[in-house]
Amino acid sequence: MKTSEKTLLLSKWIDEARTVCTVCHTRPDGDAIGSSVAAYTYLAACRHKNVTLLLPDAQPKSIDFLLEGITPKVADASPLAGCDLLICLDFNNFSRVESISGACSSFKGRKVLIDHHEAPDESLFDLCFSTTEVSSTCELLFGILMQMPDIAGNASLLPPRAAYALMAGMTTDTNNFANSVYPGTLTMASALLQAGADRQDILDNLYSSGREQRLRALGDILGNRLIITPEGAAITVLPKTIQDGYGLLDGETEGFVNIPLEIKHVRLSIFARQEEDGVFRVSIRSKRGTSARRLATTVFHGGGHEQAAGGKIFIPQDVPDASGAEAYVCSVTARFLQEQDAPSK
Repeated sequence: MKTSEKTLLLSKWIDEARTVCTVCHTRPDGDAIGSSVAAYTYLAACRHKNVTLLLPDAQPKSIDFLLEGITPKVADASPLAGCDLLICLDFNNFSRVESISGACSSFKGRKVLIDHHEAPDESLFDLCFSTTEVSSTCELLFGILMQMPDIAGNASLLPPRAAYALMAGMTTDTNNFANSVYPGTLTMASALLQAGADRQDILDNLYSSGREQRLRALGDILGNRLIITPEGAAITVLPKTIQDGYGLLDGETEGFVNIPLEIKHVRLSIFARQEEDGVFRVSIRSKRGTSARRLATTVFHGGGHEQAAGGKIFIPQDVPDASGAEAYVCSVTARFLQEQDAPSK
């Protein structure tokens, strides 16, 4: 089925639905929240639907501004009981919604996927919009909304809140146009700017509204916790005790993983942060020629994009305790890069 045909079908399903829920992945980032807010706003303002925005867990405070005035249901799937249509954003499998995965996967109404990650499990959904050839789920959703009959290619007909959220989500997933930028990404940005999306306000909220403590922690982490390996990997591991010592809040390490890639001979950056549950969440970024996704898949129980991926380190399955995490990451990353560099037989 062509994308235009899928969009018309989705529009029909929206017309037929009395209530709609949106849901995005756990530990939501800017793209997840941006696409959720854009879908929520469009459905409420343009299609006059009763909409609920579901989150598996709370968003980081750094992107609170996107949800201003919207009260999401956090780790609460009860609205699905009276819902006709579930729109799933920025994940490819219900395991990614963790706390509400059972309720979402067993939902009896129509389920629609809008996502830009590889290998979606299409059998779980009634309709799938899935491609990796976009910067973000926000870009994919923008294309879908532009094909809706009431928008008809005119971005100025999008609700201003939706245009703002789409621009913000795309900005975060491209690291402010530093990676994963396609021709359609710039087309989208141009259309949203022309429609009045306040990009400067987005940049102020994303990059100029942090706490002083975050910057001081970043400087100390780069100076005292960053390891550069002979193979060209930059590795930072933060056990929970170290984070507490810095006084870091949830979400305040967002973006730290990108900074070591400024070093010319670094081709891979890994940032591992221990969560409340003891698990280390691993963020991986790489330069062209080195696959962040393959490292995440083969070593860290994860996945993602070619230059931006993530995974986990489990205790005690991978390391006996948090004190062994740094040595573990250094060891498995060195082996990965050595194997990549080994001449083919």
